[in-house]
Amino acid sequence: MGEEELHQLIRGCIKQDRKCQKMLYKAFYGFAMGICLRYANSRDEAAEVMNQGFFKVFTHIGSFDTTRPFKAWLGKIMMNVSIDFYRANLKMAYTDDLETAEHISDNELADRNLNYNDLLAMVQQLPQAYRTVFNLFAIEGYSHEEIGEMLNINAGTSKSNLHKARQKLKQMILNADATAKNTNYGSGTGYTPIVALNAISMQGIFLNKGIRG
Repeated sequence: MGEEELHQLIRGCIKQDRKCQKMLYKAFYGFAMGICLRYANSRDEAAEVMNQGFFKVFTHIGSFDTTRPFKAWLGKIMMNVSIDFYRANLKMAYTDDLETAEHISDNELADRNLNYNDLLAMVQQLPQAYRTVFNLFAIEGYSHEEIGEMLNINAGTSKSNLHKARQKLKQMILNADATAKNTNYGSGTGYTPIVALNAISMQGIFLNKGIRG
C-alpha cells in the first residue's frame, strides 16, 4: 500500500467512514495479529485483543501524526492493549525476585533452528507473566526498568521472569530438536534449518512475519 493510499484511508477513518475502516483493518490485519499472537494464549484470544486494539485505533486515529510511520503507531497500540488485557486477566503472581538477578545473562538461549510457527507456539506455552516480560524485552526491546514501570514490578522481578522464560524456551527447543532428529533418523532427509534462535533473529522473525503494507 502506497503512502498516499494509506493517508486517504486514514482521512476516511477520521471521518468514521466504514469502508475506509474496513480497508485499513484488512490491510493491517496480519501485522496486528502477529503482535497480539505473541502475547496471547491462543489465536482466539489474540483476535479478541486485536479487535480491541483496532477499536482504539479508530477511536484515536485523529491524533495520529501523519509525519510518523503508521505501523509503528498501530503496533504500539496493539502492544499496549495486549498488556492491558494481560493485567486485567492476571491469574498468576509474578515470581519472586532472584537474588542473583543482576548477574543473569540476557543472551542465554539455545542456538537451534526453528520456523516461525514452532517458535510462536513455544512462546505461547510460557506462563503469562514470563511470556509478557519475554516479549517486551527480547522482541520489543524495552529495558527491565521500563518493563517494571509498565507492569508495576521491579527490575529484579523482570529479570527473574525473563531468565525463567528463556530456561523454559531452551528446554522446549532442545526437546523439539531431539524429536526432529529422531523422526528423521535413517530417512535420509532432515528438517531444513530456517532461522537461528537468538535475540536478534527472533526480533527479525516476529517483526517481519505477517507484515503486509
